[in-house]
Amino acid sequence: MGDDIDLKKMFKELTTYEKQRVDLKMDGLPASPMQIVQAHIVREGTGYMRDYVLNDKGDIKELWFNSIEGN
Repeated sequence: MGDDIDLKKMFKELTTYEKQRVDLKMDGLPASPMQIVQAHIVREGTGYMRDYVLNDKGDIKELWFNSIEGN
């Protein structure tokens, strides 16, 4: 990630999840689509791994971004 088109797509995707009432979290804390995109822009030596949390029906109920070192 990092180029403007990818970041715009990511923001649009996360905004769609937010409208569907999917909880967005970053390192365990609630985060907005803009906060998540900003973190991807300013990251230095840290990347983020997505973790999808599903409900009993298999629908996405939470989307976590967990920092990983060494990127």
